[in-house]
Amino acid sequence: MYNPRSLTTFVSVAFLCTSCVAQEQKKLSYADLVGHLTDLEALAVLPAPGEKCAQESSTDRNARYDEASDTYINWEANIDSGITIEKKEGEKIVLAEMKGPGCIWRIWSGEPAKKNIQVILDGAKETTLDMPFEEYFKGRAGEWPPFDNKQTPAPPSGDPSYIINPVQGSALLHNAAAGWNCYIPIPFQKSCKVLADPWIPPYNRKGWGMFFEFTYSTFPKGTVVPTFNPDLPAADRQALVEANTTLAQCGADPAGERPGQKAITRSVSVEAGTTATILDLEGPRAITALRVKLPLPTIPGDREILRKLVLRITWDNDKRPGVWSPLGDFFGTAPGVNEYRSLPLGMTSEGFYSYWYMPFASRAHVELVNDDAKDHNVTFSITHAPLTRPIEELGRFHAKWHRDTGMDPKRPVDWPMLKTQGRGRFCGVMLNVWNPARGWWGEGDEKFFVDGEKYPSTLGTGSEDYFGYAWANGTPFQHAFHNQTISRDRSLKYNGTHELQSLNRWHIADNVPFQKSFEAYIEKYSSNFHPTRYDCMAYWYLAPGGEDPYNPLPAENRVQYLFQHDIDPGIRFGYYAKEAFDREVTPGSKNFVPFGSAEEWSQGLPLGWGMYTGGGTPTIGQETSRDFVTDGKSSIKVEAVPAVCGVWIVFDIDPSSVYKVMIDSILEEGEGKFQFNRNDVGVLCGVSMPKGRESSEFVIPSGASATKLELYCLGTVANTLFYIDNMRVYKIADLPAE
Repeated sequence: MYNPRSLTTFVSVAFLCTSCVAQEQKKLSYADLVGHLTDLEALAVLPAPGEKCAQESSTDRNARYDEASDTYINWEANIDSGITIEKKEGEKIVLAEMKGPGCIWRIWSGEPAKKNIQVILDGAKETTLDMPFEEYFKGRAGEWPPFDNKQTPAPPSGDPSYIINPVQGSALLHNAAAGWNCYIPIPFQKSCKVLADPWIPPYNRKGWGMFFEFTYSTFPKGTVVPTFNPDLPAADRQALVEANTTLAQCGADPAGERPGQKAITRSVSVEAGTTATILDLEGPRAITALRVKLPLPTIPGDREILRKLVLRITWDNDKRPGVWSPLGDFFGTAPGVNEYRSLPLGMTSEGFYSYWYMPFASRAHVELVNDDAKDHNVTFSITHAPLTRPIEELGRFHAKWHRDTGMDPKRPVDWPMLKTQGRGRFCGVMLNVWNPARGWWGEGDEKFFVDGEKYPSTLGTGSEDYFGYAWANGTPFQHAFHNQTISRDRSLKYNGTHELQSLNRWHIADNVPFQKSFEAYIEKYSSNFHPTRYDCMAYWYLAPGGEDPYNPLPAENRVQYLFQHDIDPGIRFGYYAKEAFDREVTPGSKNFVPFGSAEEWSQGLPLGWGMYTGGGTPTIGQETSRDFVTDGKSSIKVEAVPAVCGVWIVFDIDPSSVYKVMIDSILEEGEGKFQFNRNDVGVLCGVSMPKGRESSEFVIPSGASATKLELYCLGTVANTLFYIDNMRVYKIADLPAE
């Protein structure tokens, strides 16, 4: 059976280059590469010169850095679908081009379609992979993938929730909330080229599709890797099967029991305003597992406690801790308890777990800080083991929490997730979003600047794409490498906080090595999505003496988002102030709310209803007892069929742009419908109003000469009763629709 630690051993021998002795030729088997998918210990090995990780994607090519003027031009460019790709080879366009020796670890797409994508390895005349792009993620009978791609079943005596769920497919080939992911390693010795047919207007859905990311590593010069062939030997197929099983059954240390390991369980009572020492270990050793359990109240009490308790770990004789984090956030999701399982971190009904490998030379000092006004009892279980290589070859584990921080004035959209200096590896991030405006909070691309790069070697296609899903899909999901643990959570609505979102992404095989410095950003379009606020956990390894710039933050900074009231409804970005009112609407009358443009919001105007051309009289009444999001609802009761009971018009829209409409509603009786019209093309679509309470989102495509957008609410049967709360429209130029 393949042991994932064999790759760890290989890394220490093959990849380290700490002297001037010429490197010998090193060889990686395909099974070694597969082992890298589950090997958390290898992340601690400091990278050798020549180790790199980068990404080729469909990002907008209009964004560029001008060296002569030291300026970033079109840095907010956001047409990331692939339409801006211009490089060609014959009749094909070049989606990606990489030099070896290397390995593709991850392929992602938001909308793969039926035209072929060709992968050419090591300059071969024949393609290694040549199939419809969608089949890279769904599979092709008898040809791809090169292993049994069935969903891994639950262990016979195990808990079915133990299996990573819900994703469609397997751990290595799956769809998560509309994002297609392939984690099958594709190594190449000299080169890799990815080709496709040119873009077919308007949205390439009759071509290869839209949006892609190829994340890959390159190895030090002299490394030998096999050129990928999908006709794998049985042993390599078995390695993929075993990796798939491990990744689908997260919750235990993937390395298994280590020789000489010891486990210590301690329960501590930490008084209010004090710090308790959990463990003081002498080295050299490594903490290999950390588990925490404590009694917690239900929401929202758990959220405040897990932000006011702080995990602090100091390595060796460092003056500052390498780990400083609110206790809950350290385990990859926030705020509060959100059960999920991933490879390095998770929260379950049995407690929280971490399998990050944490080596140290002389001392590991583990503490719990209680910034709450109450005492708390917490149980820690810590496993530690002897090192398997010299400590000089290993970095120290760092995990730091921070919130909104300064942004570079040269790149004002780039929100920093991690900035550090020294030698090490970036291994992942948890991003928590406080979103009082609700709706889609992101869209910005991830950008990784390695060793002082002026243009990032990783530049993505969207916030949700980085976290493995797509199209702002709100479906929660869990996976070994990426998770949406909180989605559109509104449990704090009692104090006006409208939505919370929490996501994480782990870079295991695709960790990002750096020799001098590393900076990770995610775009935050504050001008478009104000007033969202981010806080973040970053995880990385750093050689002793490197710069970790993050300092502890007081409790009020950590809990502020949980108790910060919503902005005034009259000025809330993208939403309409609501005034409950009683009135009759006479047949043929019009009562709509006009707006100057889609970028200029209501500024306190009431939501207007009433355009009726049929028999009977629809009424708009007042009802203030509804519990939806805010007090004061406008109820619309339809007495005739058909009846258009509301029209909302936005003038001066951009004909070339795509818009998204968001409506919160409750349909209590009858049948309702939303209908949309761009004035040059007539009614575009009518969408049934879902029964019950619903937040609905609709994409409105561009129109040839449209200058206004009309939105209707209809009752389609007699005695239809529904309530409309918030409505919002915003422009999303890079989100085309059919």
